[in-house]
Amino acid sequence: MTEDLESRHVVTLDLDGVTDKAEFMERIGLALELPDWFGRNWDALADSLTDLTVWPAGAVERGLLLVIQGWRAYAKERPEEWRIAEEVFCEAVDGTPELTVALALGGSH
Repeated sequence: MTEDLESRHVVTLDLDGVTDKAEFMERIGLALELPDWFGRNWDALADSLTDLTVWPAGAVERGLLLVIQGWRAYAKERPEEWRIAEEVFCEAVDGTPELTVALALGGSH
């Protein structure tokens, strides 16, 4: 599994300073380079994570490793939103073998 992750296209999602869903969606949209028509809601995020046609260049060929850092403050401030985000990530990973999501346990930098 480590070898598989080493070859993946890495995208870092830094949630440091994020306090609500709107900011979360803005950050993930920018990190994943999602198109302007990205709906900035949970369903749109789920669709984008599993739709390889909207993934960043290089990710389709190599697989995508999404590393989320600075997430703890958001999870503490908005636990219900974070629970939904985790569900979206889990379902996307379960249905998309090319996708891995990792939560960084250290600081955001």
